[in-house]
Amino acid sequence: MALKMDNITDTLTITQPDDWHLHVRTGTILKTVIAHTAQQFARAIIMPNLKPPVTTVEHALVYRNEILAALPEDSDFQPLMTLYLTGNTRAEEIKKVAESQQVFAFKLYPAGATTNSDDGVANIEAAYPIFAAMENHNVPLLIHGEVTHADYDIFDREKAFIDNHLTEITRQFPALRIVFEHLTTQDAVQFVESASDNVGATITPQHLLYNRNAILAGGIRPHFYCLPILKREHHRQALLTAATSGNPKFFLGTDSAPHLSHLKESACGCAGCYSAHAALELYAEAFEKADALDKLEGFASFHGADFYGLPRNTGTVTLEKRAWTVPMQYGETDNLITPLRAGEQLHWQFVNH
Repeated sequence: MALKMDNITDTLTITQPDDWHLHVRTGTILKTVIAHTAQQFARAIIMPNLKPPVTTVEHALVYRNEILAALPEDSDFQPLMTLYLTGNTRAEEIKKVAESQQVFAFKLYPAGATTNSDDGVANIEAAYPIFAAMENHNVPLLIHGEVTHADYDIFDREKAFIDNHLTEITRQFPALRIVFEHLTTQDAVQFVESASDNVGATITPQHLLYNRNAILAGGIRPHFYCLPILKREHHRQALLTAATSGNPKFFLGTDSAPHLSHLKESACGCAGCYSAHAALELYAEAFEKADALDKLEGFASFHGADFYGLPRNTGTVTLEKRAWTVPMQYGETDNLITPLRAGEQLHWQFVNH
């Protein structure tokens, strides 16, 4: 364990962490954002919801090479690839993932649940044979856990997914490894806590730091809009308690999602918060407010690696208590991205790798 806290100089050193839920897009956006993640994290689970989606091992390997080519020359960051689960996914593709050294899981998007999810699974029960094959091959299933039917209030969609689908999935496939991604509710925390050890969960920095007032109070603030949407304060408190509890079922997943500023700030703005520029600083802020900085290393550096059956990292990173102002935007000209907390001060700063 590398945890070291120096109260005299206000520094925090932990084992280098991993990001277990990350979007980096492709092309110019990828080149703009990837260095932010590579500076802080050793590895990251890369989401497959591109256009077109990454549905085969072959496509994932091409995408992986694009990510590696966009990294700074001295970076040893490793992208951990995933495939997009569709109604056309076949058992032979699951076997290929099980045999791959670069592809680690399938991602389930209910059709229409979030950005680029139109090719997702429209009928969850029809995917049960796929889940059975994944269980048989010990391939993890990463779930965006929301129903999408218009009859459900957007703030209730996570709980409805638990009640309507996830409870039955875990009953029918008890050995299937599941990551309940980007939890947002007390209901989801309680579900994960009561589930078997095969069920883990990621939690984002925005859901630890903010409730739904951040989007709506004082005017609509599109850069806080993400899916699943921010919830009431008691849900945020439940997430913070889970993240800082030391329970190995909960681990870091930023869900950092870069969108061009003009697409976020439009009449129909897209969902996603860009947090990779200051991921560890934001988590440190949340953990410090909960008086639980000593729990950050487990959440950020150990629990996810253990759940995926990967070795823990051996290097360290250091944060220093030092105020700095987040830039208003990253990128150039027509490819500008507005980060979470743009123009605001953060009080922890990443200082080395």
